[in-house]
Amino acid sequence: MAGDEMQRLHTQDLEIGATEAVQRHYSRHVVAAKPVSQRKLDFEHRRPRWMRECMAEATGVFFYVFPGIAAIASFTLNLENPVGVTAFGSLFQIGWAFAIGIAFAIITCAPTSGGHFNPAITICFAIWQGFPWKKVPHYIFSQVFGAFIAGLLMVGMYWPEIQEFKAESLAAGKGLVYNGGPASLLCTFPNPHQTNLGYLFLTEFFVDSFIGIVIWAHLDPANPFVSPVSAPFGIGLAYGAMVWGFASIAISTNLARDLGTRIVAAIFFGRESFSYLNYSWIAILVNIPATIFATGYYEFLMRDSLSAIGKGHAVHEHGEEGLKRHITNTGTIETGAANVLRHNQSGSDEYNLGK
Repeated sequence: MAGDEMQRLHTQDLEIGATEAVQRHYSRHVVAAKPVSQRKLDFEHRRPRWMRECMAEATGVFFYVFPGIAAIASFTLNLENPVGVTAFGSLFQIGWAFAIGIAFAIITCAPTSGGHFNPAITICFAIWQGFPWKKVPHYIFSQVFGAFIAGLLMVGMYWPEIQEFKAESLAAGKGLVYNGGPASLLCTFPNPHQTNLGYLFLTEFFVDSFIGIVIWAHLDPANPFVSPVSAPFGIGLAYGAMVWGFASIAISTNLARDLGTRIVAAIFFGRESFSYLNYSWIAILVNIPATIFATGYYEFLMRDSLSAIGKGHAVHEHGEEGLKRHITNTGTIETGAANVLRHNQSGSDEYNLGK
């Protein structure tokens, strides 16, 4: 089988998402791999595709949420530690925990599911990139489930410390649900003075829009500044930057991350986890319109589809003839058209360029 055919065979089953940025990677082996058995191939062939995608999305969200909320727990539970809270964490450390967790999630799970890890990103792939709408519900369920499992596991691992913290909080008359309280180990709550929901909405909206544009730029195959190696860390740093800048005034950034862990908070700390200051709907839902706005902004104002065609990452809907017709009709060679010509190595006369 020819190399190109094998490449198509290997990549056509990969899902739309972060995988698009890494399809043209190369393989290298430090230790020679043993031959793949027919039994293994048969087993892998029988695995349902939908199950692999669901597990990859759930695992990726787990990888992203678990280190982040663990860093929050380490910081919050040691605020009064005589050694000093800085020995156990800081807002800077929390940002890095989420950032590196996202990078690990993409590296580990994106080759299987596309690496969405966020319901808003899944919806945007369906809107702009042709991701099948029939897959959207089970992707979103898997993402929320991954965050839920991360929350359960973190509570279990810190259970003695959380129990002590609960007793102290109740004894002080503070309750369990407030920013800096036991429930906030899992999900976001606003500060007591943040009663203006419009302010909280705008904060969440613009933070999520910032992240959405950065993600979309990293996944744009025409972007010359992003390599397959750097994409996971660049996307992770976008989250980290927003944590460093705005975590002190309540941000969520991801429906799955917030809803999954908020369910855990409701189980252990009460229904107020959803009703506190009427905030939870902002943390859960605003991410979707904000990310649609951000990706739409990129699609309408910044996307260079012709450059993507020129680099071999996309094709014209009417094939080569349609591409030639477009370049002839426009009559000018912009960046995208120039890339097309360089890629085809055929010269301007083949496309009959004219004013």
